[in-house]
Amino acid sequence: MPGLTSEDRTPTGPAQHPSVPLSPEPGYADLGFARVDIDREARQGLPEVVYGPGKTIDEIAAIVSRLLDRNTGPVLVTRVEPSVAAEVTQRMPNGRYHPEARLLVWRPAAQGLFTVAVVTAGTADGPVAAEAASVADALGLRVMSLRDVGVAGIHRLLAVVDELRSADSIIVVAGMEGALASAVGGLVACPVIAVPTSTGYGAALEGVTALLAMLTSCAAGLTVVNIDSGFSAAMAAHRLARTGGTQG
Repeated sequence: MPGLTSEDRTPTGPAQHPSVPLSPEPGYADLGFARVDIDREARQGLPEVVYGPGKTIDEIAAIVSRLLDRNTGPVLVTRVEPSVAAEVTQRMPNGRYHPEARLLVWRPAAQGLFTVAVVTAGTADGPVAAEAASVADALGLRVMSLRDVGVAGIHRLLAVVDELRSADSIIVVAGMEGALASAVGGLVACPVIAVPTSTGYGAALEGVTALLAMLTSCAAGLTVVNIDSGFSAAMAAHRLARTGGTQG
């Protein structure tokens, strides 16, 4: 994940704007093709995040422009292919593209105190982990990456237990049978957010097997997000940081 200097970041993170006033009714900007939720930062501490697929370059640029104009926090566009990112950033300068994560970021938040460890079972889970790490970083969380510690070589996981226990929350990214989430969940006390991935052979069912395994984990209290959704995991960590009061 590319590093960001302090000069790249907005001076204050979204968790530090609990009193951003709601806009006059209707609370959204009608662009004709989209109704942009300009009040989301006031409600949740973060502007609306744009899902890139299915939108034209003109549409993405227009939405980003309005979000930057009507909010103060980070503006993100997810699942953006390199060619689209290049054209969007030509029209909307100062955006930074994270190619492995397929993420565009404007005005990333200042780094706070909340640490999230992003843990992968295998190298093939890297792109999903990159999305989680890059989104979390853009939202002002401290990110610790621990790669390739899957349960097929449990000694690899046991070697990083101290690092895991130092985190405020953990995002576990795993495909196949998804067992890493249960293993991590049994070793730590902090919140664990499990991301099933579509990595695996036939009976892995494009991530469904890992999803069901995580949902039925014997390690009580795991949070489970959608298949391949590193974004959702990062957003869950952001909410924990915001409500826990340790982001700013």
